[in-house]
Amino acid sequence: MEEGKVNNSQTSDNNQVDSEKSHVESTSKFIQETSLDKMHEIAEAARMKKLMEPPKWILPEDI
Repeated sequence: MEEGKVNNSQTSDNNQVDSEKSHVESTSKFIQETSLDKMHEIAEAARMKKLMEPPKWILPEDI
């Protein structure tokens, strides 16, 4: 490999690993600091929001 060139696939893999670690850390923190009742409230609010949305049509040419 030429000097000064970056191996993009390796760099993107490293970035994905770092990003994944960040998500794992924030998820673990959320789980430790949030009560199960609060998580249930969040999930119920998301479910109700989804139920209130109009239906979305998926046409074959969009796939």
